[in-house]
Amino acid sequence: MTATVASDHRVLTATAHSVPGTLVQEVAVGGHVIVTDEPKRIGGTGTAPAPHELLPAALASCVSTMIVMYARTKGWELGGVTVAVAYDKDATPRRFDVVTRFGAELTPEQLRRLERVAATCPVRRTIESDVVFHETFEVPPHSPSA
Repeated sequence: MTATVASDHRVLTATAHSVPGTLVQEVAVGGHVIVTDEPKRIGGTGTAPAPHELLPAALASCVSTMIVMYARTKGWELGGVTVAVAYDKDATPRRFDVVTRFGAELTPEQLRRLERVAATCPVRRTIESDVVFHETFEVPPHSPSA
């Protein structure tokens, strides 16, 4: 993600480029390219996740990363960490069911601390907060015919 600093806030940027004639999007983010697509039943090729599927994926990976980073600073052995997120996009309000599993035995106190750490995930904090969209649509300037 391209990051710029403005008033002590990081601005993260992702840019999607459509593949002509398809519903495939090539998304440049953080020096990487990820691909999205739509299922065949709605005209895509089904070769990549749909954009809305990236939301629970981002939440799952963010929660897992926060937990693993914190445990690393404490020297805690977690075993494998699996975070499963079920996202009900049709529910009102939208619903995320998050289940975190550990491969090692942990104390109740460790679990309480890791639960607090998971709640600090930036993706979760964004989803929980008010979000404002500023949108601009641009077209090439009209040039008169010669």
